[in-house]
Amino acid sequence: MEENVKNESEMGFIERIGEKILWNSRFIVILAVIFSIIASISLFIIGSYEIIYSLVYENPIWSEKYKHNHAQILYKIISAVDLYLIGVVLMIFGFGIYELFISKIDIARKNPSITILEIENLDELKNKIVKVIVMVLIVSFFERILKNSDAFTSSLNLLYFAISIFAISFSIYYINKNKN
Repeated sequence: MEENVKNESEMGFIERIGEKILWNSRFIVILAVIFSIIASISLFIIGSYEIIYSLVYENPIWSEKYKHNHAQILYKIISAVDLYLIGVVLMIFGFGIYELFISKIDIARKNPSITILEIENLDELKNKIVKVIVMVLIVSFFERILKNSDAFTSSLNLLYFAISIFAISFSIYYINKNKN
């Protein structure tokens, strides 16, 4: 025990009760954990539904209506991947908040090859979430490009597209360069 930490017998009644209430108030984050995991699972289900629906009902193999609409199917699949990535962000957030405020997830620590939960402070959690959010932005950018690919008719549009790809590539390089 540290020297500056008071023993319960050294504390007054109000101090002891107040600190217990204050310390136990951290359990309110369980709401964020539960609902972020529920939202994550929901996004995985919705993303899976989007892919199945696209492959079954909008597939050019089965439907004459979508015979030449490969870009639309690719757009829907990329949209589903976007949902998956946002689900991953929510899952990392839920697990990270649980580990920081409640307890370490012991069952996950039994497998040393899984390192996603090695979160020691809020900065590490933020860095993991930021990396996944950057991936979400990249996929969203790709999704928008697919949706608006017919608009790239002028040289200036293609130049903007190339600059955008360079900016994304540079950001990925910079994020990976500064790994912890």
